Amino acid sequence: MKKYSYIIIDDNDESILKTKSVADGFSELIFMASAMNYEQGLNLVLEHKPSIIFLEIAPEDLSSNLSLSFISELYRYLLVLPKIIITTSQKDLAFDAIPYGVFDYLLKPVLQINLLKILLKLDKTALTEIRNEINSLAVPQLHTSQIIDKPLILCIKSYGDYRYINAADICYFQADNNSTDIYLSSGEMITAFKTLKHFEFVLTHPFVRIHNSYIINKNYISRIHNGHSVCYIKNSSKKIPFSKTYKSNVDSIISDFSAGNYLEV
Repeated sequence: MKKYSYIIIDDNDESILKTKSVADGFSELIFMASAMNYEQGLNLVLEHKPSIIFLEIAPEDLSSNLSLSFISELYRYLLVLPKIIITTSQKDLAFDAIPYGVFDYLLKPVLQINLLKILLKLDKTALTEIRNEINSLAVPQLHTSQIIDKPLILCIKSYGDYRYINAADICYFQADNNSTDIYLSSGEMITAFKTLKHFEFVLTHPFVRIHNSYIINKNYISRIHNGHSVCYIKNSSKKIPFSKTYKSNVDSIISDFSAGNYLEV
């Protein structure tokens, strides 16, 4: 079995000795310290960081302040809490302890067989955690934040030909029946056999649909002329029309520009 360090927090000195006496019968359990009130218990947990806390939540001495709120206080300081095992003579408090995420519940006086059952559960839990950790190492997975930090690459496939495009190099998309022409900042045009609607669905900012036939990369807009209902492309004579249907999208682009490091003269 795995080794587990533990602390006993109980307002009754005799009860502490009885719990420790039963725990001493298991070589897997390593006693660290004991405390008889809230403040002492908190300090001991933060100092020793035990694997297990045996906690009384219905003290005889009310001035000890021992209760389930002790668990809530631990969350202020620790990312991962020790396994908390409630030890009390009041069985009805077990249901109150469940929402606090306690590992288990022992009725006083603590019996050796009941503590053995908890140790077996602890070992089973530890084994599951180890297996999960091994699996996560064996199959590396990208977190969402890692994926977002990488530039988007579009792969245009056609009969075994894979063409890779950096999305940041795309100025705009133009519909052509059931295909779409993709215009790059280099002046090159690539045809994809997908509808413009498909690209509208799979792409997000900075790509904005402004017309039935056009999706534009707002980063390449140099001018918006509301009177003529057109957008101008940087370093190009190309003018992209926008329609009333998508006027709200154009208004959002204008709003985005003004929300940045912006000076209007």
